[in-house]
Amino acid sequence: MAVVKARKSDIDLLARLLRAEGEAEGEMGMLLIGNVGINRIRANCSDFKGIRTIQQMIYQPHAFEATTHGYFYQSPRESERRLARKVVNGERFWPAKFSLWYFKPQGNCPPTWYDQPFVSRYKAHCFYQPSAEECESVYTTF
Repeated sequence: MAVVKARKSDIDLLARLLRAEGEAEGEMGMLLIGNVGINRIRANCSDFKGIRTIQQMIYQPHAFEATTHGYFYQSPRESERRLARKVVNGERFWPAKFSLWYFKPQGNCPPTWYDQPFVSRYKAHCFYQPSAEECESVYTTF
């Protein structure tokens, strides 16, 4: 059962994002990126107030660098659609289970990102989640 509304075009859009942002990290890396995106839709806090759709989440200004590159605009593969459906259906994976941010630094992960604490690193990406005081809803949306 979907935890956010998603038509076929939304699944395709999310699948393209997963590939463009995380293909080098393998399937788990793409699932983690998907978790962050779904969390942003469900949480309604911090920089993500009012974000309610996959399209709003992906095209939020400055949210994903991948949307500025041509690779993002290529058709998704069925393998990426399958991963997109998993996260839309609520499958969550640590360290992105409650994360709202991730990025790929040149070196070590800084202890905070956008004033949010570091959770863990998965391959090249660092994941950050808000405190319960700042964003309780990210912990209670599922």
